[in-house]
Amino acid sequence: MTSVRVAGVGLTQFGRHPDRTGRDLFAEAALTAREDAGVPRQDIEALHYGNFMGALAEHQAHQGPLVAEAAGLTCPATRYEQACASAGVAARQAIKDVRNGEADVVLVGGMERMTNLETAEVTESLAIAADELYEVRAGITFPGAYALMAQAYFSQFGGEREDLAHIAAKNHHNAVNNEFAQYQREISVEQALDSPPVAEPLHLFDACPITDGASALVLVSDEYAEEHDIDAPVAITGTGQGGDKMALQDRDHLAQTPAATKAAEEAYADSGRSPEEIDVAEVHDCFTIAEVLALESLGFYEPGEGIGAARRGETTRDGDRPINLSGGLKAKGHPVGATGGSQLVEMTRLLRGDHPNSDVVADAEIGLTHNAGGTVASAVVHVLEVVN
Repeated sequence: MTSVRVAGVGLTQFGRHPDRTGRDLFAEAALTAREDAGVPRQDIEALHYGNFMGALAEHQAHQGPLVAEAAGLTCPATRYEQACASAGVAARQAIKDVRNGEADVVLVGGMERMTNLETAEVTESLAIAADELYEVRAGITFPGAYALMAQAYFSQFGGEREDLAHIAAKNHHNAVNNEFAQYQREISVEQALDSPPVAEPLHLFDACPITDGASALVLVSDEYAEEHDIDAPVAITGTGQGGDKMALQDRDHLAQTPAATKAAEEAYADSGRSPEEIDVAEVHDCFTIAEVLALESLGFYEPGEGIGAARRGETTRDGDRPINLSGGLKAKGHPVGATGGSQLVEMTRLLRGDHPNSDVVADAEIGLTHNAGGTVASAVVHVLEVVN
């Protein structure tokens, strides 16, 4: 099977960009990725692009060819919408393109522009990733939905708000030196505990922010990298995707995320790796409880054991398996359609040694990214490895 190398990566600053359009943001990330790869734009054969709410936030659908043009490309371009997992799904399809020989050079990434809307408008727009008939009409929002999942977890397995506060503090600490992060500042466990309630047991510092931003990667085949003498030491060796019922009320478990478990199992099998071999991971912590659910679905912990991982120091930067060294969605930010691509960018930088936190995992050779959509009705997992 053809190996898929990450030849180049690009990110915009995550945060507020009131004077920029979505196409402009993606063009910046795409140009940075292409320059990092050293690949001529005419060699890019396809664009796979993630975006969730552009039709609402910018009144702009059919974004594939639009952002391709903004990036100076004339290749076929496809937009993927899978809620918060949009860019992760786009990356999975790009990987398949290279593996099956359909392309040697593919650009993949995503973008979301959100801060031009009021907070209530963003909340309403994001809510359409839930079941409109049985959840949205009943007034469910994602803070409320994840609060229900947190309550179910505490009821079934135990845990308390302080466990979640340690996750928030950990991820803010990791973001301090990340130049792309929206919040490059510390918060304490006490500050997280004292922050205003949003939906009990979740408080303000349990939630990720509203974010603008874009991500991009250039993926190439082994053959192309060798022929063009491209230095691409990181490969994506495993990919997996899983799904679950849309509405929480229809699921067998509220305190587990089977879609992520399925995605992880497929990615591990695809790469020939196991959870024990993963040195570092970027997981989808849209809310602090989501990090706990991810750790357990990925096989790092048994159900009920992940809740205290940050508090025990196991997932901190000096722990056995650092989680979200980028700052995660919690502190780095969550421009929904860009997040899955951003996780891959951050992991590539960590493994090849040019991330500000690479020194924390200087000996790491295998990383994992976990990207989830909605209340994890969709999930995508990728395994990345240093290959030379």
